[in-house]
Amino acid sequence: MLAVFKRELASYFHTMTGYIFMAFLFVVVGIYFSAYNLSYQYSLFGYALVSAAFAMLITTPMLSMKVLAEERRQKVDQLLLTSPVPLYQIVLGKYLAMITVFAVPMLVFCLYPVILSRYGEVAWAQTYAAILGFYLLGCACLAIGLFISSLTENQVMAAVLSFGVLFLFYMMSGLKTLIPSTASASFLILTCVLLAVGWILYRMTQRFLLPLLFCVVGEAVMAGVYLTHAALYEGLVQKIMDIFDISTRFSGLTDGMLDVTAIVYFLSVIAAGIFLSIQSIQKRRWS
Repeated sequence: MLAVFKRELASYFHTMTGYIFMAFLFVVVGIYFSAYNLSYQYSLFGYALVSAAFAMLITTPMLSMKVLAEERRQKVDQLLLTSPVPLYQIVLGKYLAMITVFAVPMLVFCLYPVILSRYGEVAWAQTYAAILGFYLLGCACLAIGLFISSLTENQVMAAVLSFGVLFLFYMMSGLKTLIPSTASASFLILTCVLLAVGWILYRMTQRFLLPLLFCVVGEAVMAGVYLTHAALYEGLVQKIMDIFDISTRFSGLTDGMLDVTAIVYFLSVIAAGIFLSIQSIQKRRWS
């Protein structure tokens, strides 16, 4: 794992990828730091980080788009898959390299509260809780990008898909208010989701019977529950969307307290992203 980590980390600095990633973060956070903390004299650095959180939608796909997709395109992944190193160590080594690159600007951001302390009092605990939340948000986005990169051999496609998924997750709190919470609306939306999952299964397996059986059985179960306990569907879509609402969890760490549930949530997203990446590559190894 250490060899994979060193190789991947060096690749980010032998090209412009790592430097562009860090420069973009410095510029965006610096703009909001100058506006909120220096110009308007807010003592909490978290204001700047919340405003700059959208930068994750752009910067994290820059790091994750090539981590697995490019090696798959160049067929280098065949060497890794046949190496004696366990697959989970390969994936972990690549992921640790990405979050190490991300940790470099985060260490610099840790100095910003020190700058603010020269002009007044700083809420140290709240400020560093916000920095921790910003780092965990970025690590979660990188884990999602890692998984998406494992699904394709096209870097551009991986970057676009990562941006789309992250943008959807980031806007989830706003999208929830646009969707009706009635039982009938939830049933129709979940039916559309079921059909979409069935289509994805068909594209992945190229078999018609399994996706058809999945959709028929799933729709029958959903219809049975709807006819007997329709009240269970009220607000169900909003509850499901809450699971993917990363912006609200991030806000929980920037509101002046250390939200343990938000930390557990981000760690769970990271673990899920790594696990799904391993399973995606494992499937390709035996196919």
